[in-house]
Amino acid sequence: MKPASLSMRLGLSVALMGAALVVLLAMLAYLALSHELASAARSSLQGKLEQIEHRLVEDSITRAELGQEPHGLLDLVLGHDNLNLAIYAPGAQGELLLGISARAAVQPPLPAHPNGVAFQESRDSSGHNILSASSEMRLSNGDKVVVQLAIDRTTDETLLNAYLRTTLFALPLLLLLIGMGAWWIVQRGLLPLRQFRKVASLVSTQDLTHRIPVERLPQELSELAHGINFMLHRLDSGVQQLSQFSDDLAHELRSPITNLMGKAQVTLSRERPPQEYKAVLESCTEELERVTRIVSDMLFLAHVSHPAALVPFERITLEDEARRVADLFAIGAEEKQISIAVTGMGSTLGDRLMIQRAISNLLSNAIRHSPRGSQLSIIIERQSETVSLSVGNPGIGIPAEHVPFLFERFYRVDTSRSRAEGGTGLGLAIVRSIMSLHQGSVEVNSVPGNFTVFRLIFPR
Repeated sequence: MKPASLSMRLGLSVALMGAALVVLLAMLAYLALSHELASAARSSLQGKLEQIEHRLVEDSITRAELGQEPHGLLDLVLGHDNLNLAIYAPGAQGELLLGISARAAVQPPLPAHPNGVAFQESRDSSGHNILSASSEMRLSNGDKVVVQLAIDRTTDETLLNAYLRTTLFALPLLLLLIGMGAWWIVQRGLLPLRQFRKVASLVSTQDLTHRIPVERLPQELSELAHGINFMLHRLDSGVQQLSQFSDDLAHELRSPITNLMGKAQVTLSRERPPQEYKAVLESCTEELERVTRIVSDMLFLAHVSHPAALVPFERITLEDEARRVADLFAIGAEEKQISIAVTGMGSTLGDRLMIQRAISNLLSNAIRHSPRGSQLSIIIERQSETVSLSVGNPGIGIPAEHVPFLFERFYRVDTSRSRAEGGTGLGLAIVRSIMSLHQGSVEVNSVPGNFTVFRLIFPR
């Protein structure tokens, strides 16, 4: 069975809730109207009883005079065609002293409340609802009588029945209106989701530039749209980087492979002396070593860039690692008459081999681009929250337009010179990945024609 749409679910939920509220309000209104009509009838009877008591005392009427001259009491009753007045002598079988009946039938005597009014509801022979009120009163001569007043509540029942019929007739229309209104509100509220669907249908690996417009969106959908747009931005950046990386890798591998194929084809085109074959093999070996370095660097980059590369860190003393790396490059530096000085102290948590790799990449670049007879400095500094390791060298410096791109893969400031010296263009990219894995960063400051400093910043 196909699941219901979200708009249908929300519409039905809102409609059912609205219908339940309407029915509940109708029931509460019916109960409130019934209660108010009953209260009004009781208040009316109680008020009439007070008037009757006042008349009995004021006119000094006795029991004997009740049946003879009831005219003063008639004025209080005959103006209401739904009232019935009866006055009884006290006692369980009280004698009817006076009976004035309009529409309500004369009721049998009720047990009178000695200090108040007793109420009772009943049905007469015609099925009318009769509300009776009984009270014991004292005449001016001290005699007691029981005054009973009854009211026919047929009019109240008619009003309640009319309200009930009207409500039952209008309720289906109200429920229909609520359902239509709920559907319209839900459709209008979910209208922005069509933008989500439209963008989702346009997004592909070839085109990740589409974004969801966030203007005039509700807060919840606006936050969702921002999150999806940010996700699309990251995917777009990742795909572009992957595409650029593939292009760069193909370009970098094409040159040595082309060289190898050209040399092999030229060498095999005719018979040659053994010395030429040896020279070609040596040249091919150099190209294969370059390809091997590129592949090795790419594997290392893939390793440190993957989340699974999180390895257990240990306490690393940076000055010790800097001196070890400086010792490894001592012979190459001596050939160019370059001295290396290590100063400062500091420690951090990290992977020893990766930190050595980052320092060696920076130091190798510094030696390669420093003039003969210069001095390189490795300075370690401690700050409140970080510890930094700087590798500085004199030289021609780096033009400002190249600085933002130094840490991109295969980027070279001087392409011909780097390739001639065996560079792969991945050294600084590896440094940035290592620092990212250590939750640190790498910075560069360069003054063209003067000095260049690369700084590794580790958290303490």
